[in-house]
Order: sequence, then structure tokens, then C-alpha cells
Amino acid sequence: MKNRSPRLTGALSILAVTALLAVTGQVAWRIKQSMTLARLSEPLQAAPVAPLQSLLIVGDSTAVGTGASNPAHSVAGLIARDHPRLRIVNRAQDGAKFADMARQLAGNERFDAILVMGGGNDVIRFTGADALEHDIAEVVQRARVRADLVFILPPGNVGNAPFFFAPLSWLMTQRAKELHRFVREAAADNGAVYVNLYQDRADDPFAQQPDKFNARDGLHPSATGYQLWYDTLITQGGFSNRLAALAR
Repeated sequence: MKNRSPRLTGALSILAVTALLAVTGQVAWRIKQSMTLARLSEPLQAAPVAPLQSLLIVGDSTAVGTGASNPAHSVAGLIARDHPRLRIVNRAQDGAKFADMARQLAGNERFDAILVMGGGNDVIRFTGADALEHDIAEVVQRARVRADLVFILPPGNVGNAPFFFAPLSWLMTQRAKELHRFVREAAADNGAVYVNLYQDRADDPFAQQPDKFNARDGLHPSATGYQLWYDTLITQGGFSNRLAALAR
């Protein structure tokens, strides 16, 4: 085999460096956008004058609603819109992992329902499998002590987020599968409701219509993305029907 000419080798090197710089620059831009969105977001709370029921929300930035145009378009905001007499206490924090959610569940107050939203930070920050499985089980168990009705809503296929490029996107998908397996098992073991948002790339609206369902950082859902999550919580998770059944 003939060696490549110095000119060709140089051209290929320039292309490789250019591609690397482009990817690096895009990632840096997305990280900056993500930090900006986090600063602008705050968890929605709801305190109606005469509440009929109460909901505690714990979780990460997705429970805060980071990426939505305003808190009213977060999952918590959509719940408040459709359940105007539901008191909502939202303790979610940007960057929280399942270990942090266990601390968000501190206290003795009882709630009619608890919604746990998170897991993405454990995926992208590489929480070990044993620790993650333990932390998820602890959160679900603590939640069941505080409420008879517990919903667990982990993010979908994190690897499909535009934020990630191959081969990292593939790795994130494998870790997302593991996250969902642990959540599904913990929910089944403790009588909680697991809401499955995971989809393969070909079927995932977040991958097929990224500009519509993802926020500008390519990591968090947009208002449209949160609407899809909320719709899944209602249809697959039976949120409204289960909550109404408690009041009977």
C-alpha cells in the first residue's frame, strides 16, 4: 500500500481538527445554554385557598421545568392547570441525582401523592450501577412512607438528546436503559407507578423532531416536550384517575 502524500495527510488532519473544534464549540455552547436555562427556571408551587388534595414533587431540573418557556409549561404547571384544587409542594433542584432526591423526601408530612422526576444526572454523571439501584430503591421506599400514591417519571432515552454525539450518545442510551430497568423494578417492588418515557431513536419524537421537543440546550425538554411527558403521565400513568380515586 502506498503512503498518503503529505498534502493529503495534512488535509485530512485539518478536516479532523476542524470537525473536533466544531463539535467542541457546539458542546460548549449547549452547556452555556443549559446553565442559562437553569438560572431562569424555578419550581412551580401551588397553594389554592381550599385544597382538596396534596402533591409533593421531588427531582431534578426536569421536575423544576428547566427548558420550558415559563413554570406554567412545566409538568408541575400542567398538573396545576388541570387540578386547580391540588396543593403542590415542589422541592426539585437542578442537578439533583437520586441520592439528592432521598434528602428532598425528608420530613414527616403526609401527601396524597408524590411525583418523582429524575435520573438524567445519574446517567450523564456516571453514577455506578450498584449505587444507582440502591438510591432509586431508597427514594421509592421513602416516598411510599409519605404517600399512598407514588409516580416515578424518569427521563426518556437520554442518548437521543441532541446534546450528545456518537459514540457518547450510544453509551448514554445504554445507561438510560439501565436506569429504566432499576426504576421499573423498584416501582414493582414497592407498589409505585412507573411511567415509561423510554423509546428507541426511530420512535422517539425527541430524536425525530429535535427542534420541536428539545429546549435550545439540546438536553432538556421544551414546553412541547414537557407537554408530551405530561400527556404520558396522564394516559399511561393514569395520574388524574388515580388521584380522583383517592378522594372517593
